Amino acid sequence: MSKDMIYGNTPCFLGSENLVNSPNKEVDVVFYGVPWEGAVTWGDYTGCELGPKVMRLCSARYSGYLPELDHINITDHLTLGDLGDVSVVPAEPEKTKDEIKNFAKNVWKTNTFPIALGGDHGITYPIIEGLIEAKNKRVGIIHLDAHYDNNKSSEGDPYGRGAPFARLYETEGVRNESIVHFGIHGPRNKPENGKLAKEVGATTFTINDVRYSSDLRELTKKAYNIAATNTDIVYLSICSDVLDHAFNPGGPVDGNGLTAHELLTIIYEICKQGIGGMDFVEVYPHQDNNDFSSHFASTIVLYALAGEIRHQEQMN
Repeated sequence: MSKDMIYGNTPCFLGSENLVNSPNKEVDVVFYGVPWEGAVTWGDYTGCELGPKVMRLCSARYSGYLPELDHINITDHLTLGDLGDVSVVPAEPEKTKDEIKNFAKNVWKTNTFPIALGGDHGITYPIIEGLIEAKNKRVGIIHLDAHYDNNKSSEGDPYGRGAPFARLYETEGVRNESIVHFGIHGPRNKPENGKLAKEVGATTFTINDVRYSSDLRELTKKAYNIAATNTDIVYLSICSDVLDHAFNPGGPVDGNGLTAHELLTIIYEICKQGIGGMDFVEVYPHQDNNDFSSHFASTIVLYALAGEIRHQEQMN
């Protein structure tokens, strides 16, 4: 295996340093994969455990240069590293949850900017568990998604892709009033999902709040301010299906979602305010013959890092 490959023929994400081979290398940003898929909630719509591999393969095409954001070049400002993948245990969701938590906990202790590539949305709960254990911080969350993902369980699995926010509502260290479900839309949600979010004190911004907002940047700042109220750190979790399926052929089939431009604007504006880390989940390479969604992951990450750079500039 080439030292430039994270495994097999798979390069490090966005050409970053290989931290598996050079674990003592100091970097500003750490990427890691979580190739986990738990209970499948819709027929054979499956395969997101391949997301980290295919997103890495697609990322080899891209630089860190974004001319549309005042010609910023990410790698002029930040050093990037790839720590490889969490070791998951097939058909063992509870063991895998612990593996993810412990891996993430060690990443959080490095005081880098961590970005997890999923995997299904069940990975968010143990990542935030690891954050709380590593830093003893009170956490606010901005959750970009078509769905609340706050079911009591997914096909009987309390840690499944449809349930992470039900577990996070119960988690000491997460301030429920500082959770923002952003971009929610569509009839795959159920009445009890919206009811539970309201009962625990979370805020919902639906797709119509986005569409009828006179200023998307101001709406995004409002969401950030809610997440930052009485918390020490804000975490960003992005499910691909917050995008309309026209922009996300490798994600769940949900119409009336965000455009690519809307999502990137929201991510950039959130990260300009300052977040502790993020994840991007629910990309299904098998459903996407041209890997459009896996390619777009690179742009999502670069916009987040551009926002982080602007945040650091504001702090200095």
